[in-house]
Amino acid sequence: MTKVFNYINEAFDELKSNVTWPEWEEVQRLTIVVAVFSVLFALATWGVDEIFAKTLEGFFNWIKA
Repeated sequence: MTKVFNYINEAFDELKSNVTWPEWEEVQRLTIVVAVFSVLFALATWGVDEIFAKTLEGFFNWIKA
């Protein structure tokens, strides 16, 4: 158990002393960029899914007729 506690303690010390953290403004800007691209990617995925669904629906309706 001591090894686990030691590992966690050293990890936090590493994060405090050796990691260069970005400025708050940069974090906010990059968060907005990620959110916008996530929404755009979700919309693109939804659009492609809808196109495929309509295409397959039309194909199977054409086969049944």
